[in-house]
Amino acid sequence: MSDWDSPDVELLYRVNGWSESVPDWGNSALGFASEYGVILGIMLLGLWAWWTARRRPDAVTAVAGLMWAPLGACVAYLVNYPIRELVARPRPFVDHEGLNVLVAGKDGLSFVSDHSALVMALAVGIFLVNRRLGVLAILLALFQGFCRVYTAVHYPTDVVGGLALGTAAVLLLAPLALALLTPLTRAVAASPRVGRLVAAPPEGRAERGDGAGEARPLAHNRDLAA
Repeated sequence: MSDWDSPDVELLYRVNGWSESVPDWGNSALGFASEYGVILGIMLLGLWAWWTARRRPDAVTAVAGLMWAPLGACVAYLVNYPIRELVARPRPFVDHEGLNVLVAGKDGLSFVSDHSALVMALAVGIFLVNRRLGVLAILLALFQGFCRVYTAVHYPTDVVGGLALGTAAVLLLAPLALALLTPLTRAVAASPRVGRLVAAPPEGRAERGDGAGEARPLAHNRDLAA
């Protein structure tokens, strides 16, 4: 074990050790949340954000921002592939004994955590359009990061790296993505058949939606761009 690994491994054992005092059903629930539950939760928040974004005056750019969230997650996943292959770090349970592994079938490489990169990319993408729902999504992403360590399928630094990668991928490419996606959402909004996917009927736009919780996409939000 190298010196730089020591704090990482110590924290891994400490967090995973808590699972010994948790009932089996609790460990199963956290294992499910780690693999699927958090991702599903963030996807539901994204759908909620889309539903309310359609009623905003800036619906065209807001929906474009929400379209960028899953696309940004895909970018983060693709960027992570060469990183993972280059670092080639085995899963924690491969090199360290005594861990209580709560998720089976994890035989891939460990750094960077794909799950953490994906959920944080989605969460940050939602935040750029709707602060209130975005904060909830980011909290879920952080919770999933904890679960990845708790279940002993990732080191803490794997999770931190994934969270950072997901955030960077979405933020750095957001201006370009919005410039490309906004004409598409504008064209869809103008369609009499599918326009409601982007902009609700005029009477719906008068509704307040999430009120103070709304945020314009990055390219149109001075506070976030500052």
